[in-house]
Amino acid sequence: MSVRRVMGIETELGITSTQVDQRGEPLTPMVLSGQVVRAYAAGAGPTAALPTGSGWDYADETPLRDARGYEMARALAHVSQLTDTFDPTIANSVLSNGARFYVDHAHPEYSSPEVTSPREAVRYDRAGELVGLAAVRTLAEQGRAVSLYKNNVDGKGASYGTHENYLVPRTVPFDRLAAQLIPFLVARPVIAGAGRVGLGQVSERSGFQLSQRADYLEAEVGLETTLRRPIVNTRDEPHATPHVHRRLHVIVGDATMADVTTLLALGSLSAVLRLVETHPGWVPDVRLADPVTAVKQISHDPSLRTTVPLTDGRDLTGPDLLESYLEAVERAAASGHEAWEPDADTTEVLTRWRSVLDALRRDPAECAAQVEWVAKLVLLERFRERTGAGWDDPRLAAMDIQWHDLDPARGLAQKLRAAGRLERLVPVDEVASAVTDPPEDTRAWFRGECVRRFGGDVRAASWDSVVLLDERGKLRRVQVPEPTAATRERISGLLARHTTTASLLTELASEDV
Repeated sequence: MSVRRVMGIETELGITSTQVDQRGEPLTPMVLSGQVVRAYAAGAGPTAALPTGSGWDYADETPLRDARGYEMARALAHVSQLTDTFDPTIANSVLSNGARFYVDHAHPEYSSPEVTSPREAVRYDRAGELVGLAAVRTLAEQGRAVSLYKNNVDGKGASYGTHENYLVPRTVPFDRLAAQLIPFLVARPVIAGAGRVGLGQVSERSGFQLSQRADYLEAEVGLETTLRRPIVNTRDEPHATPHVHRRLHVIVGDATMADVTTLLALGSLSAVLRLVETHPGWVPDVRLADPVTAVKQISHDPSLRTTVPLTDGRDLTGPDLLESYLEAVERAAASGHEAWEPDADTTEVLTRWRSVLDALRRDPAECAAQVEWVAKLVLLERFRERTGAGWDDPRLAAMDIQWHDLDPARGLAQKLRAAGRLERLVPVDEVASAVTDPPEDTRAWFRGECVRRFGGDVRAASWDSVVLLDERGKLRRVQVPEPTAATRERISGLLARHTTTASLLTELASEDV
């Protein structure tokens, strides 16, 4: 399995518009986000996206359960943590590719379907860009202008998340998992950062840094995702058989427009997780003296020379930390352990990780086609050389936002991608097919095919369930707790035998809703 495991990416999109209400006041981001989700569902049609009045099945959501062994009292939780509360006014749609497209707080969010490899994660993450773009174009046809940005900060103090999810065995003690991951997550922006103009949460200092998210991290370990953001999130909501799996919910990463950067973000972390699972004694002993400060120090230095102190008295750079993890992963991959059986995905990730890290050590500019923060920095430096602009020039902050615009006519990253200056890993036609077609090797296939085949008779869904109408018009839940069950190979014959949900339910175990 090595780097192959069940994983996915959730991305909240930044949103702007010049639309105003009847009083001439700007429409709120929540209203605009609702427009976006409804526009996509309407434009895609019922066989590609459930109507936004359809529901999300919250039955198995546990956002307040903590992996450290307890559950936060509901009365003490911030309202943003109550993600298991049904609100009929919130637009929500499940797509035929198995993804969820909905309004999360004040943003449209595309949550990709479960996939089993970093390269497939790149493919379905890029498909999410096309989903957002399709919504924008549908609204434009209606005379409603909206812009979407795949970034994580507005430069004025707001940060919105891109969360990664990885299925890991419940047998791995969470405390050890967190401790062994923290130094890696602190250093990962060196190979996986999207780059940002401005230092500090409200860009109170001028400059450029590697990560969009670093300045918003305030704790080492914690349950929250919108306040006191931790390096390791403890939400214990597996969306899978709970006594077998846990879901590692990673909130420190950036939304990325560069394929290789996305591949390295997920692939390297999956490899480190496998190292923690199979060879915990080989994980580098690089305990940071102050991880929360270190993540900012590393992010604030594009020269990659800044060192951060370890508890044993050593001082290491971000590339040094990543090198120690990569060497341990390479050793594990060559160990002959059954969990490290070679596959193409693992070879690709480890080869890319090694080549990028070596090039960054020589000269970061060598990675301008692969590492997003480098690509953005090179573009901005050329503008600075041409105009004499300082890092406090608002034109640079505007270019930073424009980098992430999903509209290919305006988005700077999209233009570099089209020009071949950002390496493309997934062909355009494969990304296009991922907008409507689900992954075939996870339960996302069952979820997506139910949408495509049965449309209006699918009344709700979640990551581990689909709610269907039976022959009496009553709702019944089909549970799919195992992420690698209900794949195309396993159940394509089953679905082929039925043309209605009522008929399908006669052959499936289900429960009343």
